[in-house]
Amino acid sequence: MAVCFLWHCPAGHPGWLLATTLPCGARTFLGGRPEAPDATVRPTRPQAEEYVTARRRTSRGSRARRRRRAAYAGGVLLLLPPSEGKTPAPDGAAPADLAALTHPELTAHRELLLDRLAEVSAREDATSVLGVSAGLADEVARNTTLRQAPAGPAAEVYTGVLYAAAGLADLPDDAARRARESILVFSGLWGVVGPDDRIPAYRLGMGVSLPDVGRLATAWKPVLSPVLDERAAGDVVVDCRSATYVAAWKPRTTGEGAAEWVEVRVLRESGGKRTVVSHNAKHTRGVLAGHLLRREAEARTSEDVVKAAEELVGSVVLTEVGSGKDQTLIEATLRDGTARGPRTLELVLA
Repeated sequence: MAVCFLWHCPAGHPGWLLATTLPCGARTFLGGRPEAPDATVRPTRPQAEEYVTARRRTSRGSRARRRRRAAYAGGVLLLLPPSEGKTPAPDGAAPADLAALTHPELTAHRELLLDRLAEVSAREDATSVLGVSAGLADEVARNTTLRQAPAGPAAEVYTGVLYAAAGLADLPDDAARRARESILVFSGLWGVVGPDDRIPAYRLGMGVSLPDVGRLATAWKPVLSPVLDERAAGDVVVDCRSATYVAAWKPRTTGEGAAEWVEVRVLRESGGKRTVVSHNAKHTRGVLAGHLLRREAEARTSEDVVKAAEELVGSVVLTEVGSGKDQTLIEATLRDGTARGPRTLELVLA
């Protein structure tokens, strides 16, 4: 499936290319910065950096957080979920080389899951076990030959809403380098992969329970923890995953080698009330991910991440399919959490 992108440079920020359409053709940034007075940044809360500073002075455990942040020597680690649908690589492409995937120390567990998935996918009740509709039987059958199936870069195999908004398959050179260094895509089959890792199209969610393995998030947790705890040490972890994938690994935020964990949450404001959104949240997180990769200044701290999000405030993030209504980012705020939990970057649409 071909995915086409239009690019728009937000006003005042030439050179920042952002994905502007969904695969279905809905606009995202085509409107630029709205002209209507009520679509601009509203000073209902302090600016994010001022708000963060105030919270640090008053929130419980803030001194410990400052000490940990002072020890951070890394950069941003960006965690993404996979797309539910996958685009198969072209016929004739070489199959995946498991030893060449990101974090080859996960190879033994990947081998086990490939075998169990092939066995389950050959059964008559395969769609039921894998929690998918009967209409996806052909995709499930494809699971039986994954070792021989053509493989392509993960950034091209994963083609959902988040990936279209981020434009991972068509990054300029410097942004592509950042993506290789900072992105981990979580997967029920592979554990984690990088955007350049070559994988076949498959059908397996992290919430599935496989025979002799159990629920995948539970099975992956002890395997991923030592690997990713080391990988994330000293980094700011920007988490764009759904709860199902968060269950497979949570960044360690205390002790030596702790990471700073920032969860991205998307809210919608309507009639003076704010509610959590789901489908549009994927797109909005993808827009933020693409911007973090493409912006000139590379983000290395949580304050840098907030600043990057603030640069998008006032932009039309997407246009809803059906209603045709533009959704504009009106606020980006970083909120503190518990000592062991994530801080939350709230992105508000209206």
